[in-house]
Amino acid sequence: MGYIHCCGALHKTRTFRLAPYKDFLICEVDLLTRCPVCGSKVIQLTRITEKAEISCVRRTNAKADAFFEKLKKTILYELKPVNYKNCGKFYLNYNEYGVIKRCYSNLANLKIGKNDNSDKNIKGLEKINLKKIQ
Repeated sequence: MGYIHCCGALHKTRTFRLAPYKDFLICEVDLLTRCPVCGSKVIQLTRITEKAEISCVRRTNAKADAFFEKLKKTILYELKPVNYKNCGKFYLNYNEYGVIKRCYSNLANLKIGKNDNSDKNIKGLEKINLKKIQ
């Protein structure tokens, strides 16, 4: 989903990826079927070359319809926005004392399953293992 600037505001559009041609690596078309302010149809073709040069072609109303008809045969797919509503939570709902937490701003302070001497024990084991190997 892209955005097109029309009538002093950005409006959400449908975005289509086109097959690359000539020197252009990425070609995308943004289609605004109807501007909520002025009611015009807007289409914008954006292309990027290997040298990171960007070119844009913008058409409105009747010219936009004709331009989109020409580009229909080169459309590969439509870019859809990702829906994050079905993702799980990865935060711990409890603090180290078993109390339900509501604020996740201090996750670095949680010490669940951590021993105060765990770093010292690991360093000591590494020294012992290195001596056995040599």
